Parts: sequence; C-alpha cells; structure tokens
Amino acid sequence: MKTLIAIPARYASTRYPGKPLVSLVGPDGAKTLIQRSWEAAMAVQGIDRVVVATDDARIADHAAGFGAEVVMTSSEARNGTERCAEVAAQLPGYDVIVNLQGDAPLTPAWFIADLLRGLAADPGAEIATPVLRCDGRAVSGFLADRRAGRVGGTTAIFDQNRRGLYFSKEVIPYTGREYADDEPTPIFHHVGVYAYRPAALVQYPSWPIGPLETLEGLEQLRFLENGRPVLCVEVEAKGRQFWELNNPSDVAVIEEMLRALPAQL
Repeated sequence: MKTLIAIPARYASTRYPGKPLVSLVGPDGAKTLIQRSWEAAMAVQGIDRVVVATDDARIADHAAGFGAEVVMTSSEARNGTERCAEVAAQLPGYDVIVNLQGDAPLTPAWFIADLLRGLAADPGAEIATPVLRCDGRAVSGFLADRRAGRVGGTTAIFDQNRRGLYFSKEVIPYTGREYADDEPTPIFHHVGVYAYRPAALVQYPSWPIGPLETLEGLEQLRFLENGRPVLCVEVEAKGRQFWELNNPSDVAVIEEMLRALPAQL
C-alpha cells in the first residue's frame, strides 16, 4: 500500500495554545513537540512520505527548519482529520493516509506498522486506530486527571470483531475496582493515530457533526455517528510507556518517559 503520514498541527489550541512548539527535553537534548512527532513518523519503515500539515506560518517555518516537508492547509479545518482530508486532496495517489497527531511523540513505530497491517487485513474497514491495554498505572493516571479536572487520554470500547462501539475522555468501561500498577486491566487507551482509506477521508468534512462528537470533542466519533465502522487494532507496549501531551502538566510526564527510552529499547 502506498502510504503517507500526515502530522496535523495547529497553533491556536483551545486548551494549550502553541503546543506544537513546546520544548521537550530528552536524552538527545531539547526538541519541540512537533519535531519529536515528526521523528516518530520518520522511524516507521515502509512509509512513502511524511508531511507536517498546518495553517500556521510559525509551525511551518519551524518544521521546514528541521527538514520536514510542510503542506499548508486552511484555518477552516476543525480537527486533525479534516486537516488530513485537505492533505489527501492536495496529494492524491495514496492508498492509505495515516494521521499521526502532533501531540504523540512517544508513538512507537510498531504501533503504526501494526495499524497498517490491521487495516490491510480488513477490507471492510474505512478507518483503523490503535488501542493499548492499560495497566493499573495508566488507569490511575487517567483517574487522577479526571479528579483534577484535566482532560487526559481517551479510552475505547469495541465489539468482538474489533469494531469501535464508543470512545470517551472518561474512563470506560466502569470496573468499580483498583488495580496494581503492573496489573493488566480491561480498559483500553485509545492511541491518537488513524489510518484512513482516502475515499472515506475525503467525505469526512461533509458529514454532519453529531452530538457525541460535540460533547466529547473526539473527531473519530463522527465516523460512528454517521454509521461508518472504525477498526480498533490492539497494539503492544513492549515495555515502552505511552502518553500524549494534552495539558501543560503532561510536559514533565513525557520528559520523564523520554529519559527512560534508552533503557526501554
């Protein structure tokens, strides 16, 4: 499959303005969030092209400065999927468009490789996204965010055929118990990566925004609310920690995980 990875990035984030240009210090020094996300995309083998998609000149200039190809998109895009739809329109000829969101620099290359294999094996799926089984430590982090009034990671539930039933910023399903840090749980962290078939992606901006997408602020719910199946592909952490940068408090968390990377590889 001819595959393109697009990294949507916008400066005017409601919760965290300027987030793509936030500096993250790791064992390789200080690099911005968008550069680390681009490096994560470039580490995936078998990808034909990687682009940063933005409507902001500051992000575009910075990305070009570290060697990224930039596709300028409109300020009308309401989320990363709509921005990727603009990329698909500008750069036709790809079998799959991958949306690696610019706030997930800890995404291992095998997450995307497994995602693409899952989509290829399921011709009926128009969009696929990874899910990662949480251990007790991850669930505790989600719940701590909720208690503090922060919007943290997203969780997912799916049927026996791995079709997504719902995605939420709340911790679902409810289990009514606590877990040890290293204990596997029945809760799945939705990893913010999507692989789309172009036909569905280019239609996406024309679909109505439903009440669930409005309430949760989750772009993938537009697929479910318009009767489109979302394939959930389970991926394995293989000892790596995974976290997304949603709030300023996540910077320290991600920097700690970056420092631990050499020991985890």
